[in-house]
Parts: sequence; structure tokens; C-alpha cells
Amino acid sequence: MRALIEAGREPPAYTVSNVISDQAAAPGLLIARDLGVRAQALPAQRPEERAAYDRRLAAAIAEFSPCLVVLAGFMRILSADFIAAFEGRILNIHPALLPKYPGLHTHRRALQAGDAEHGATVHFVTERLDAGPPVIQARVAVRPGDDEAALAARVLAQEQLIYPLAVHWFCEGRLRYGDGRAWLDGGVLERPVTYPVIG
Repeated sequence: MRALIEAGREPPAYTVSNVISDQAAAPGLLIARDLGVRAQALPAQRPEERAAYDRRLAAAIAEFSPCLVVLAGFMRILSADFIAAFEGRILNIHPALLPKYPGLHTHRRALQAGDAEHGATVHFVTERLDAGPPVIQARVAVRPGDDEAALAARVLAQEQLIYPLAVHWFCEGRLRYGDGRAWLDGGVLERPVTYPVIG
């Protein structure tokens, strides 16, 4: 989140208008406020169905009329109605080279599988978890002796580079979602862009 806010201040600029967390104690709320961005907690009420929470979340987001909703460590599974309300305008980053390892514990799973490389993927959000069209991926080598923490740290460093890049593309009008696919510079992305981008 910090990387997204700070990258938005570099030309060509975009503005992070609000940060929302479902956790009142989320450190990201303080970080956002320290960086001059409005931040609010919107915790789930008990008992509250997912759809009811998502309606409250959608209403809070709609107040800002955002061109893009960016998920950064937001671990709730979003309802179909929420996704439909912002269709084609939600990006997520996942710490794996999708379609490998959707869901949780991606670094552990990559290590257990003996993978030679691992990484992160920025993708559009659809109803299927971690299955929306991918936009850009960064790859890191899995080193001998890596544990989850070491691998996660190298992947996170790449996430902080590729996520702001994808947001810039969207805000510049270069990236869009249509017909269930990601489009960049007027063409369908048959496979995600590989970072670093050459040229």
C-alpha cells in the first residue's frame, strides 16, 4: 500500500483517495494517514453475512467515485454483487505465478513443490478466486536454503514494483478489462507481461 501511494506521486501521477480496511488495527491505516491519505476501518459486524458487509463496503467506496479499486492485503473473499458493481475496475496482487497456487500459503507450496522460480501476479478480480485475467508477473529464483520468510521478502520487493506499474497503466487508459480478458495498449494480453518490461 505504501508503494502504491508513493508511486502515485510520481509522474504520470494518480491519486489514492481513500484506504479502507476491515481490520481496525491494520497498520496500513496509520501508514496511509501519515502519508496524507484518508483512511478508515470498516469492520464486519457480528453476525453479518458477506453480502451485507460487501454492500456497506461498496457504498463506502462509491462515495469516492474511484476509477479503480486496488486490493492490497485485503483478505476477504468478495461477493459476486460487489465484483459486479466494480466490474473491470478491481485489481489484485497475488504472491504466486498464477495460475499456480491460488489461495493461501503460496510460498510454502512453491518450496514444497521444489519450484525453481516463484513470483507475483497482478490480475483483474472476477468471481473466481485468483482466476481473473493476469496483467503482469514478476519472477524470482528460488534459492537453495530458502525458507518461506526469505522467499516472501524477495517476492514482496517485486510486488512493490509491478503493482504500481499496473495501476499507472490503468489510470493512463492503457490497461482495461473487456470480454473477460485484460487488454493493454489496445490488444488482448494472451499472457501476462513479464517484469522487468523491456522497451
